[in-house]
Amino acid sequence: MPVKTFRPLTPSLRYITFADFSDVTKHQPERSLVQTRKKTGGRNHYGRITARGIGGGHKQKIRLVDFKRNKHGVEATVAAIEYDPLRSARLALLDYKDGEKRYIIAPVGIQVGGKILSGPGAPPEVGNALPLKAIPVGLSVHNIELIPGRGGQMVRTAGAAATLMSRDEGYAQIRLPSGEIRRVNEECYATIGQVGNPEHENVILGKAGRSRHRGIRPINRGVVRNPVDHPNGGGAGKSKGGGGWQQLTSPWGLLAKGYKTRVKRKQSNRFIVVRRDGRPMKNK
Repeated sequence: MPVKTFRPLTPSLRYITFADFSDVTKHQPERSLVQTRKKTGGRNHYGRITARGIGGGHKQKIRLVDFKRNKHGVEATVAAIEYDPLRSARLALLDYKDGEKRYIIAPVGIQVGGKILSGPGAPPEVGNALPLKAIPVGLSVHNIELIPGRGGQMVRTAGAAATLMSRDEGYAQIRLPSGEIRRVNEECYATIGQVGNPEHENVILGKAGRSRHRGIRPINRGVVRNPVDHPNGGGAGKSKGGGGWQQLTSPWGLLAKGYKTRVKRKQSNRFIVVRRDGRPMKNK
């Protein structure tokens, strides 16, 4: 999927890039597989804003994506490649032989009319879902389960792919896109291939309006506010860059630079072999 660029006739067109959507073959979603998305504006059930910078945006429908791939042994045909407004990847609409239709994340190389299969006996081909114990070592995978039967939770964004490195004692070692190496139960399912739409990283919004279309409202920085409004506010001109008397924080005082928010004794630490910064995990 190439991206469109424009002649700089206006300030926004100078940098803006669009996806050309040449890979999309169907422009209306399957009505039985969508739900209405209710906007919150960042407010909780009391009506109080708990997530700032949320509001407005275009109406969107939620596509019901099959992350579990639990229709084992039933062959499906790729009926269409569709756009999903709520994710960076494209969706593939599958028509199963028994008449059921489902959405899956479309991997690179999938074509309309292609055949898709899931289950332990499926061949290790692009788009097929298999347990990790049945996938050859060295293949790229995505939509990886963390707990058998729960459905894929990792590696689902556009262009992402993980690598199956080895298997030992009922666990598979997987190198994630972040560089982290993690042990995953070999009964967990994963889908062969790389997530489609890898050119998504080249898309540039180019103007504030495109953020507003996505429901993202602007937020000004804490250092440009008054002291009454933010811990980093106040001062003459540019000041309080952090590292001196004051550290940059959130409006509620939580450190914003270098503060580790992961729980030190998290249960899942024992499954991490190498952290994403390249250092081995010290499991206590």
